[in-house]
Amino acid sequence: MKINEITINELETERLILVPFTIDICEDMLYNDYRILDEKGFARGKEWPDKDMMDTIPKIIQKLLIHNYVTGFESWMIIKKDTKEIIGDVGFKGFNAEEESVDIGYGIIKEERRKGFAEEACRELIKWAFDQGIVKEITAKSYSDNFKSVNLLKKLGFEKVFEYKEFTYWSLLQ
Repeated sequence: MKINEITINELETERLILVPFTIDICEDMLYNDYRILDEKGFARGKEWPDKDMMDTIPKIIQKLLIHNYVTGFESWMIIKKDTKEIIGDVGFKGFNAEEESVDIGYGIIKEERRKGFAEEACRELIKWAFDQGIVKEITAKSYSDNFKSVNLLKKLGFEKVFEYKEFTYWSLLQ
C-alpha cells in the first residue's frame, strides 16, 4: 500500500507543537547543523538532541527514504509552544500495511519529564493516526520495569498483550 505524503506541517495541542522530521532536518542534525530548525524559529531544549535522539536519526532517515517524502508515520519533534524549545520526539516506526498497524515510541529530555508532555504528544499523534483511516491498531513496547512508561501506556488506553524477557508489548485498537 502506498501511503500519501502528509498534507500538514504540524499538529498542535494545548502546550505543544508536533513537527515531522524531514530528511533535510535529519541529515543536517548528523552534521550538528541546526539552521533549518533555527529558520523555523525553534530552539533546542537543554540537552536536545540527546544521545538517544542522535542514535535514532539514521533510523528516521531510513524510514523517510522508503517513500522519499514525509508520510506522518515517522518521527515528529515535540516543541513547547510557549518557548519554541524542542524537548523530545514522538512517532511511529513506519506503517505495517498488512497488519494496518503502527508502533509508537517517544522520548522527552530529562529536564522536561514528569510534566505530562509525553502523554499530551502521544494522545495527539494517536488521534492523528487513527483519523487517517488506514490504522486499526497502535502497538508499543516498554521495559517491564519502566513503571513510568507502563503507567503512561495504560493512561493512553493500551492493553498489555504479552511479556517476553524484559519487555512488555502493548496494543491499542481503534
